[in-house]
Amino acid sequence: MKLVYVFDAYCGWSHGFSPTLREVASRHPELTVDVVAGGLFTGERRVPIREFGYVQGANAKIREVTGAEFGEAYERLIADGSFVMDSEAAACGVAALRQAAPARATELAAAAQRAFYLDGLSLSDTATYRKIAEQNGLDADAVTAAFEAPAARAAAEADFARAAELGVEGFPTLLAVDGDRVTALARGHATTDEVERRLAAFAAARTV
Repeated sequence: MKLVYVFDAYCGWSHGFSPTLREVASRHPELTVDVVAGGLFTGERRVPIREFGYVQGANAKIREVTGAEFGEAYERLIADGSFVMDSEAAACGVAALRQAAPARATELAAAAQRAFYLDGLSLSDTATYRKIAEQNGLDADAVTAAFEAPAARAAAEADFARAAELGVEGFPTLLAVDGDRVTALARGHATTDEVERRLAAFAAARTV
């Protein structure tokens, strides 16, 4: 049995869910967590952020429900409105970080979200991944080279395909997977205790 976390680095609810995921993962070191990047802002949705008029209201709700922080640099991006969120580039970055330290994938996914939501950094820029790598004790040259390599785009496309195969339609989604058995532990938001109860029920069912 393992956990599969499908998120988008440009999804505010995924940002808000990061502490819950961290707590669940810390409680279950026996479970592998596969981190899969989603494609929230791809194709025709790669437009200036001002075109998503709901962002500020959604962020207020995310802050209220999850306690997530949004930094001043990020707030300036929202106020300016010209920034374009590109989930394919972000997925390439997640793939590069995941390649550098597979066992720390959940931690590094959260770091990418903090780079955007706190520091207002673009997840399309190589420099962002250099900074994340340096802050997390990774080989910055290797991470940036991986981000720019064709394999990162292939990994991003594979992530999008896997999310679709799992039937994920919204982010974040945390799944428990045991062979052919799959159940959702969280969709959008859930507390650690809620995830724990669903996970316990799923684990108990495998012994019946």
